[in-house]
Amino acid sequence: MPRPPTVTRRAAPSAAPGADTRSRRAIVELLKWHGPQDARTLAGRLEISAMAVRQHLYALAEEKLVASAEEARPMGRPAKLWRLTPAANKLFPNAHADLTLSLIQSMREAFGEGGLERLVAIRTSSQIAAYTGQVPRGGTLHARLLALAKVRTREGYMAEVQEGADGAFLLIENHCPICVAAAACTNLCAGELRVFQEVLGGDVLVERTDHILAGARRCAYRIVERRSPHSAPPQKPPAPPPPPAPPARKRR
Repeated sequence: MPRPPTVTRRAAPSAAPGADTRSRRAIVELLKWHGPQDARTLAGRLEISAMAVRQHLYALAEEKLVASAEEARPMGRPAKLWRLTPAANKLFPNAHADLTLSLIQSMREAFGEGGLERLVAIRTSSQIAAYTGQVPRGGTLHARLLALAKVRTREGYMAEVQEGADGAFLLIENHCPICVAAAACTNLCAGELRVFQEVLGGDVLVERTDHILAGARRCAYRIVERRSPHSAPPQKPPAPPPPPAPPARKRR
């Protein structure tokens, strides 16, 4: 009897290299935006399986772009949280770090610290003028912060705004594209505080709470509205009048 024809099974096609690259880039950006996360959380945000996320994380770990550490949980096993390593900074804008650093060193040699401070002051004034045209002076503080975060994101700072339960706002910058320059010239960071204060207006108070140069994952600024020193303190509502006394009973 003739033998049945042999059926050749083709292996299932593997994911395209481009798809892997896009998924790994998305993981890196999520870790940059939100900080350390476990594989299950990343999978939920990307809408892919946790197993696929773990494979991408292990590949990124081989490239020294991510690292993991266990975090104890109140119940169950410790969670493995993944975070970006300093090597991952090369994946984000650095505003020509090497050239900027060289120019700062040259300006310090040519003009001294005083001259460098004057140049930073000129840059700060230019930023204030540019931002003032893009951030409304009126409106709510939240609206002004959203406009400022949009401008900063376009410049590579990956900025966002969060509102706290106490009514204060956080302006968060998840990346610093001038980090190398700021490390060489700390007046750049001081200038940014002045920029935010001037652009948002004198009715707010700006305070830095997280600083990348101090070892934090991000830069963050707590921003609250100032209370006018001439404004009257809130008054308590008047106490209700006492109930009328009952009528006196006549004696017989």
